[in-house]
Order: sequence, then C-alpha cells, then structure tokens
Amino acid sequence: MEILPHDLQEYLDGHCDPEPECLQTINRETYLKVLRPHMLSGHYQGRVLSFLSKMMQPRRILEIGTFTGYATICLAEGLTDDGIIHTIEVNRELEEMLNSHFKLTSVEKKIKLHFGEALNIVPDLEEDNFDVVFIDADKKNNFNYFQLVLNKVRSGGLIIIDNVLWKGKVYGPENDVDTKLIRELNDQISVNKSVEKLILPIRDGLLVIRKK
Repeated sequence: MEILPHDLQEYLDGHCDPEPECLQTINRETYLKVLRPHMLSGHYQGRVLSFLSKMMQPRRILEIGTFTGYATICLAEGLTDDGIIHTIEVNRELEEMLNSHFKLTSVEKKIKLHFGEALNIVPDLEEDNFDVVFIDADKKNNFNYFQLVLNKVRSGGLIIIDNVLWKGKVYGPENDVDTKLIRELNDQISVNKSVEKLILPIRDGLLVIRKK
C-alpha cells in the first residue's frame, strides 16, 4: 500500500537512482512466488533505506523482519568494509529463497541470517552497539521491539519502523485492533524524550527515530 498518489509515486521512482538489477530480480520473484508480496519494500523505499544507511556508514545493523531480503540488501549497501547486518526472520520456509537472493549481491558475506522469534533472538545477540535498526515485522510487537532495541542502539543511531501510517487508517476514523496498536506506537514514541523522531510519508509510512 502506498500513501502517495500513483502518479506522484511514479514520478519519484523515476527521479531517484535506478533499482539495481539484483533487486529487480528479487522484486519479480517475490511477486511470482510469495504470498502478500506487497510487504516488499520496493524501489523507492529501498533507495531511501540505502541512502540513510550510506549516510550513517554503519558497522552494525539489525533488521527485524527479513521477508525476501529486499530491504536487507538495501541497508547492507551502506555498511563499512567490516560491517555486518543481523537480520531476523520468523518464517523458516523462506530460507532457500533468501540464500539464493543474497547470492545475487555483492553484500552476501555481510549478511547474518537468524530464524526465529525476534523477542527471543535479540537479547542473545552479542552485539549491543547498533548504528541502524530496521523494524518491519509483526505489527502487534512494534513497541516491544522498539523497547527491546533502544538500549542496543548507540547514541546518534537510527531506529526505523515501517508501516506506521497503516494504509492511512491511523489518521482516519478506523478503530480496529491493528490500527489502534499502530496509533499507540506512534503516540508513545512521539512523547519519548530520549529520541528525536519524524514520520516520512513514504509508501506506508516510515517512522525514523534518532537516539539522543
């Protein structure tokens, strides 16, 4: 789901860097082979994630929610030469596809893939000084993930949470459970004094948080 009008989104897509060939392949395969392919970050959001990562020049990235690896690869583009991205995916059935997708790239050796529940995996990670965290998993746990990673992010580091505009429902009259949870997430983070934050109206909404 994209919040912006289709014509505007097409214009934006046409005026950013082109989608790398390996990501074009992953995009096509995702739409051909995977349920709910709209969960893919896609061209424009992928270039935004890559841009932010390159600005941060991170040594350590944490991603919660790998899906088919599109955003993982975009984030990994900004890693330092000795950088690593730890990415966590709950669905083990995606393992073969993910490994094949990562082999298409120049960043394969910088990706460390974990399978299981992020709430169980993150506390056991030896890393505790992440430069960037990207959260794009089950929405009911978004605030739990935020609380879990906040102390693992360095001062000046970024936490990025996807889907915070929730198909436009968060600023509409809807009151279903998922919409309420996203609203609560946005409201709780908006008053958190330990971070700076803003929502970018990109695709389904990116909440970009900078730890003070």
